[in-house]
Amino acid sequence: MYGFLCLRQLLPLKHRRTHLGFLQKNGFFIAKSFTSVGSLSESNQKPEEEEKLSFAVSYLVNSCGLSTKSAILASQSHRVLFQSPERPDSVLNLFKENGFSNAQISKIVRIHPLILLSDPEKTLLPKIELLRSIGVSSSELITILSSNPLLFKSNLKKRLIPCYDFLKSVLLVDEKVLKTFKRSPRSFLCDETNTMAPNIALLRQLGAPPSTISLLVINFPSEAFIKHTKFVEAVHQVKEMGFDPMKTVFVLAIRVLLKMSKPKLESRLELYKRWGWSKDMSLAAFKRFPNCMLSSEEKITKTMDFLVNKIGWPSANIAKHPSVISLSLEKRIIPRCYVVQILQAKGLVKNNLAVGTFLLPTERIFLEKFVKRFRDDVPELLNVYQASSFRS
Repeated sequence: MYGFLCLRQLLPLKHRRTHLGFLQKNGFFIAKSFTSVGSLSESNQKPEEEEKLSFAVSYLVNSCGLSTKSAILASQSHRVLFQSPERPDSVLNLFKENGFSNAQISKIVRIHPLILLSDPEKTLLPKIELLRSIGVSSSELITILSSNPLLFKSNLKKRLIPCYDFLKSVLLVDEKVLKTFKRSPRSFLCDETNTMAPNIALLRQLGAPPSTISLLVINFPSEAFIKHTKFVEAVHQVKEMGFDPMKTVFVLAIRVLLKMSKPKLESRLELYKRWGWSKDMSLAAFKRFPNCMLSSEEKITKTMDFLVNKIGWPSANIAKHPSVISLSLEKRIIPRCYVVQILQAKGLVKNNLAVGTFLLPTERIFLEKFVKRFRDDVPELLNVYQASSFRS
């Protein structure tokens, strides 16, 4: 009953019976112990503020679907206080008119409760219209804003529009800006002056071509717009490793170093060393395919164990085609290796095939080159391939 008693003390005496009777009747207040809001019982708020608080709590529960605890915390922590439903009702109506479900509205309010005090026409609708103007569909807009309601909190003229303008200056067309936004909506919340601009300027200074910069921004915006000091550190490391800024792999390596801590990277290098890769081999593999360092230790161990110990390919051969490490062991590596082993046993392909020649091609090319091509010699080959894929 402690939570109920705390709430009771929030209400002005003359309103307690009316408010509490209404709230109990509608099932809003449940007798629970909310230690995190125990301090409410000691509130020294003025009667007017108490009335606003009690009204806001009941509104958040009744109209927005928040739990009692969430409603109290929102009202107290975020100072969501109001006596009239007019402004919050207009906010909820805007969401409903734009296709948001009750559950999505509740999620938005729970994360950003102060949104209920916004002017829907002046502050919320223009942000929705900005996103629509760059091609965000209604369904995408609802999903993105429900998961990232702080976009509503960000200033339209000082943050959202400058971020959009900067991305447009780098990517040139709205389609690419849209891809970036959908991949990372928070890219519109970045500090354009202190992160976006200096990071891109550094890449340009080093000679990275527009296509390479676009690849980084569109596919990995979280890394592209990370804190500038961290970005500079990663760039310097990549340069010291001998990467060419003119090549795409340069920004891919930057991305890997930004995602991995130094101890984690060292552990990957040590793991590859245990499989026979020298330091030079590991560096060469990293320069060919930086993502080989992002695979988990379990994935690397299982893949290397299968290829080296079960299939018998030299570890050095794999180092020359490190991208195979990222391929699915069950769905791609094992089934294709079974097919190649059968062909080798029958003398139809060379025994010293490099792993990249049959593991890296697309499914269509692999089937054409290693399955359909030998259908007369090994009629059952396709069935073996499909069965091994299924078993894996």
